[in-house]
Amino acid sequence: MKHCFLLLLLGALGFIRHAAGRPGPPAKEKTSAYLFVYFTGNDIKEEAIRFALSPDGYHYTAFNGNRPVISSATISETGGVRDPHILRGADGKTFYMVATDMVSAKGWDSNRGIVLMKSTDLITWKSSAINFQKRYPGQENLKRVWAPQTIYDAQAGKYLVYFSLKHGTDPDKIYYAYANKDFTDLEGEPKQLFVSPTNGSCIDGDIVAKDGKFYLFFKTEGQGNGIKIAVSDKLTGGYVLRDQYVQKTTDPVEGAGTFKLNNSNDYILMYDVYTKGRYQFTRTSDLRNFKVVDGEVSMDFHPRHGTVLPITAQEGARLAARWLAPAAVLRSARNPAIRAQNTVADSAAGKLSFLAKPNTNLKAFDPAFSTFAGVTVQPAGPQDFTKGPVRYTVSGTNQKQSVSLSITETHNPALAGYYADPAILYSEKTGKFYLYPTSDGFTGWSGTYFKAFSSPDLVNWKDEGVILDLGKDVSWAKKNAWAPCIIEQKTATGYKYAYYFCAEAKIGVALADSPTGPFMDSGKPLIDTRPEGAKGGQQIDPAVFHDPHGKNYLYWGNGYLAGAELNDDLTSLKPGTTQVLTPDGTFREGTHVLYRNGTYYFMWSENDTRDPDYRVRYGTATSPLGKIMVPANNLVVSKDAAAGLYGTGHNSTIQVPGRDEWYLVYHRFTYPQGITMGRAAGYHREVCIDKLEFNADGSIQPVTPTHVGIPPVRVK
Repeated sequence: MKHCFLLLLLGALGFIRHAAGRPGPPAKEKTSAYLFVYFTGNDIKEEAIRFALSPDGYHYTAFNGNRPVISSATISETGGVRDPHILRGADGKTFYMVATDMVSAKGWDSNRGIVLMKSTDLITWKSSAINFQKRYPGQENLKRVWAPQTIYDAQAGKYLVYFSLKHGTDPDKIYYAYANKDFTDLEGEPKQLFVSPTNGSCIDGDIVAKDGKFYLFFKTEGQGNGIKIAVSDKLTGGYVLRDQYVQKTTDPVEGAGTFKLNNSNDYILMYDVYTKGRYQFTRTSDLRNFKVVDGEVSMDFHPRHGTVLPITAQEGARLAARWLAPAAVLRSARNPAIRAQNTVADSAAGKLSFLAKPNTNLKAFDPAFSTFAGVTVQPAGPQDFTKGPVRYTVSGTNQKQSVSLSITETHNPALAGYYADPAILYSEKTGKFYLYPTSDGFTGWSGTYFKAFSSPDLVNWKDEGVILDLGKDVSWAKKNAWAPCIIEQKTATGYKYAYYFCAEAKIGVALADSPTGPFMDSGKPLIDTRPEGAKGGQQIDPAVFHDPHGKNYLYWGNGYLAGAELNDDLTSLKPGTTQVLTPDGTFREGTHVLYRNGTYYFMWSENDTRDPDYRVRYGTATSPLGKIMVPANNLVVSKDAAAGLYGTGHNSTIQVPGRDEWYLVYHRFTYPQGITMGRAAGYHREVCIDKLEFNADGSIQPVTPTHVGIPPVRVK
């Protein structure tokens, strides 16, 4: 009788532990950090397992310089692995990892297996590759095996591995099989875990056990792509679909991963926004309502489909001692005054340079380095950086090292983050300056929204938020939000603002009563065809211009330059006024027009925006639609390789009201990483402002791009 009672008690305890979620470490060692396992892209060099560490689940620092910590060639059949998932074992000290055995260059239907891995220290891993066609009979028409994950089944006393399989023309379906005792093979035939009521494709499963229920997150394909949840009282079946998507973005997503926050009842649901090269993090307490927390998350790497495991301080210290570099610790500084994307590291010389935002007190500045278990940084607290670099010593990492850290206040880039194609406005209504850029950093220029920024002095900029979202505000286009511009018009009843923008290589217009909106789209493209006489190119890059003599004009074009007079409504072109004005063979795009001392100046960008030699040239005319004369020496701004500044183009200008004082607003490759990014530098750009000056004869003096930027400008 006692024996039966003991068995029942043990069974009940096992169920409780199972239902509470993924097994954790022994009670005496609470988790206090997080390990992120991930891969980075579709090149075979990127299809490998990488690790990153976080002290809080929000701020992540890559191990090993964002290089692999496990060789794909030694653990896989194909030579590449993707979609790694990591689990702490039921004993609290053994770790299990599974991954897709795949090289994407061979095709999305090329892989046939997965990799199983096991470790007791998170550093040394034993592995086995399982080819399903070799392992199981009747798999001749198997096309792919994707995104395996593992969960401990306390009732069965085994580790359940689940994954998606696609056979022939059937949709992807989520299956499972139990691993053997040594976690080197699977037992029995795979069984279907979830049956879709729509018979749609289901991939990237992720199971969370909470309060006696099992929540299966998965990605749908072919019938609307996104993340849904199915819920069951039983791990191995009976899942009922919740018929709503839970991702908080309209962009395509995959690779849902959930983890419980240390010292909290809340969970993080994260997923790969794979067309934008970023992750989105959301927080939830009930696995039903999710709040975006992207603004609190930072990473010094770009992950693809990975998972996060809460770990102990001891485990974190062991990993840091093996793979965390001293420079990475210093780069983890989280003081918001630091321009994180502009950090310059010279590991060989033991130097690190931060650029700081305007008005930073460098006399008593605390970089606020992330705290990693077992890692110490000295000196601690605020330091005086006005006298030069401060030497920091980092201990507890893969080496003890002293690094010279310098911090310099700069005013370029003008905006924090990736932005491009800036248009600028001084508003008579508000007495402020406004910047209207392309929201950048999206692969292939795939952004879908526009933001505005305001400033009293051209140096201190306030984010005014999204002013036009293609998905919500525009009916005729949903992607490729590029190159806006704006005009302010004073009317008898107040001020009116016309905002011109690109979407899907067409030009639209939206109106508002305020420089920060809300803007209402006109409901159709203003320009969607090439003008007569233009033989190629796109209908992009509008530039609006108010002639002091009274009329308004719009210019546009890629590969050609066209211009036309605007009607008084600002939403239509005056018939018969459109002209092709292409100045010469250097014209590519990004027109801008200004008027000074009786001369109309036309500026444009030469070369491709992905080219380090993307730059600005100019010509002059005697009327807004007149023939453009091109001077022999007509460069406005171009790269400064010695300063590490490249891709300086697509500009606008601003004149300080009442003064012959001008500034050039343009974008450049992000500094310093841009020049190392290849063609991707063309959509990782930053907005800058430098002084624009003219010679006595009216010619433009070439502008040298700077890090320093300009001092604050006061209108009055």
